[in-house]
Amino acid sequence: MKEVQVYIDDIPVMVPRDSTVLEAARRAGADIPTLCEHANLSGFGACRMCVVEVEGAKNLPAACVQPVADGMKVHTESQKVVRARQDILRLMLANHPLDCMTCESAGNCKLQDYCYRYGVADTPYQGEVSQREVLDCNPFILRDYTKCILCGKCVRACAEIQGNFAVDFSQRGFASEIAAPYGEELEGGGCTFCGHCLDLCPTGALQAKIGQGEARTWERQRIKTTCAYCGVGCNLYLEVKDDKVVGVAPDFDAPVNKGHLCVKGRFGWDYIHSENRLTTPLLRREGELKPATWDEALDAVADNLTEIKKEHGSDSIGLLSSARCTNEENYLAQKFARAVVGTNNIDHCARL
Repeated sequence: MKEVQVYIDDIPVMVPRDSTVLEAARRAGADIPTLCEHANLSGFGACRMCVVEVEGAKNLPAACVQPVADGMKVHTESQKVVRARQDILRLMLANHPLDCMTCESAGNCKLQDYCYRYGVADTPYQGEVSQREVLDCNPFILRDYTKCILCGKCVRACAEIQGNFAVDFSQRGFASEIAAPYGEELEGGGCTFCGHCLDLCPTGALQAKIGQGEARTWERQRIKTTCAYCGVGCNLYLEVKDDKVVGVAPDFDAPVNKGHLCVKGRFGWDYIHSENRLTTPLLRREGELKPATWDEALDAVADNLTEIKKEHGSDSIGLLSSARCTNEENYLAQKFARAVVGTNNIDHCARL
C-alpha cells in the first residue's frame, strides 16, 4: 500500500495512506491520550481526549478517527491542544464522583491518570448531575454508571468482538446511559459474562465483584498461566497478593485467545482458596471417609482395579478423562487403560 509522509511534532514519519493520525503519532513515538480507543475496536471519536492541532484546519480533530494526508503537520501537545484536553477532563469531572481514595479502579483508571497528567483536580462546571444507578444484580459484574463517561468501549467490545450486543447506548443527550435491551438485567440482554468489557473500561464504571477489597492495583503481581477449565488452553494472568490469587486479567498477546475469556476463566478462580478443597487423599474406612497418605490411596486403587479385573475381566473397567488435564496427562491416561488395564473403554468429557 502506498505510504504518505506526515509530520508529528516536526518529526517526519511514513505511514500507509489509510492510517489515522493516532497511528502515525504512535509510530513517531508521541503519547496521545485516549479513553474510547482500543486497537481491537473500530474508531469512535467519542471522548475527544485525543484531539490534536493540524496546521490549516479550523478545528481540533480527534486523532483516532482523523485520516492522514501527505504532508500533514500535526502538533500533539500545543497550548491549544492542552487547554482543550483540560476542558474535556473538567467536563467529565462535572458528572463524575471524586472517590478515588476508595475506588477499586484507583491506579488502573485512565481518567485519573490524565487528570494528573494535565493538572486537573476539580471542575468549574457546576450544575445538574445525571442520576445514573449502581447496578448490583448479578454475581460477577458491578456496574457503577455514576462513573461512566460514555466512551462506548463496552458497547463496541460486546458487539464487534463477542457478537452478543448485550448492551448499547440508551436515551439521548444528558440522559444518555449504557443499558441492556429494554432496561433488563445483563442476563436478559444476552450477556455471557465473558468480562471483556471489564478489561476495556477506562474508569471504575465496570468492576469485577469477585476479589473486591482484596488488593489495590499496584499491590497485584501478575503471573502468566493457562486456564484449567477446558482444552482450549486460553492464556491469562493470575493477579496475586501475598501468595493469594485476588483476580484474573487477560493476556491480549496470547496466540490462543487474544485476551478473550469465558465466564469460567474470568470469574471461576475463587475455588483456589476454598475451605472445601481436598488437601489430602481420603479412603472409606468403616463407612467413613478418612485421611490417608498418597501411598495408601494409590495402593487401594491398584488393589481394587486388580481385583475387579481378575473377577470380571478388563472390559468391566472404564476410564473417563478430562479436558482440564494436559494433553500429556490424557495420553498417559489412555495408555494406562490400554496397556495396563487392557481395555479400550476410555472416554473424554469434551468428546461431544
